[in-house]
Amino acid sequence: MPSRRGFLAGLLATGLAPQASWASVGNPAFLSAGRDTQGRFFLAGMTASGEILFRHLLPGRGHAAAAHPTRPEAVAFARRPGRFADVIDCRTGTAIARLEPPADFHFYGHGTYSPDGRLLFTSENEYDAARGMVGVWDAASGYSRLTAFASGGIGPHDITLRRDAPGLVVANGGIETHPDSGRAKLNLPDMRPNLSYLDFDGALLEQLELPPELHLNSIRHLATRRDGTVAFAMQWQGDLGELVPIAGLHRPGAPVKLLADGDPRVMNLNGYGGSIAFSADGAQVAVTSPRGGVVQLMSSDSGAILREERMADVCGIARLGTAFAASTGNGQFLHITEHGSEPLQRTDLAWDNHLIALR
Repeated sequence: MPSRRGFLAGLLATGLAPQASWASVGNPAFLSAGRDTQGRFFLAGMTASGEILFRHLLPGRGHAAAAHPTRPEAVAFARRPGRFADVIDCRTGTAIARLEPPADFHFYGHGTYSPDGRLLFTSENEYDAARGMVGVWDAASGYSRLTAFASGGIGPHDITLRRDAPGLVVANGGIETHPDSGRAKLNLPDMRPNLSYLDFDGALLEQLELPPELHLNSIRHLATRRDGTVAFAMQWQGDLGELVPIAGLHRPGAPVKLLADGDPRVMNLNGYGGSIAFSADGAQVAVTSPRGGVVQLMSSDSGAILREERMADVCGIARLGTAFAASTGNGQFLHITEHGSEPLQRTDLAWDNHLIALR
């Protein structure tokens, strides 16, 4: 009988050694950034019922996160205009790497892995050139920076994988910012938000721009459906007294579909789509607004609002079974369906903007 050490050495030599997986940290259903009662910022992994499986401190306020497709690694992104993205071994809390963009860049708070997990793509601002960029990092070997390419517009925020073809979808919000001006919006009269479909080398394959009368509707957050349909949430930069859509659907090669367009209840979102998600079956879209204190569930087919739930400081939303999970800045974690909401957990933590589904 070979010794255990010899057996493992043989596995390593043949590339068959067991690899750590998300099961080693309890198969979390969600990731979220947050803040505790002592003012410390962290990234947490949670079960489907909102129980915390792990929690790791961050050097500053987080925004969104990305989960490696196979390894128990997560990247926590700083809130814009941040310059850190921490790669964390979720088993131990060890910092695998701290990503920093070039001197004249900053992160925009979002990123996504390639399907095989070998690359990490990050939304970035090359601020002196007022140019949106996508950073490319070698996740297979130490997370060194490989290159960057144009995002297809100004102010890229959310970035995700296409599900109908290889490539990326980028929400270019259209808003020019510069760290010297804080979070000031520098180009509102001329902003042109878009959805850009890119291949993994940065080639622009297709681009959607909104009608001219909606050029102040900054496209910010994304969700994708199995057939390639992209749901997007917007943030209106004009007069809040105007009735404008805050969510839409787009499938490459097809016209845009604006959800609940003309429904006066859209005004309850207060011009601000904080997060967006498809239900698992793709039949519904949920949009949150922390500024409006509301979640709206909409039909993907008709675009009609199916239900509205009042919820203070709600922002995180993700699929959960056939419905949705939501998180709030006052520590609530809830299950939401078109029939109502059910509290699952209540903590003294303040959950940040996004709830990232791992499965």
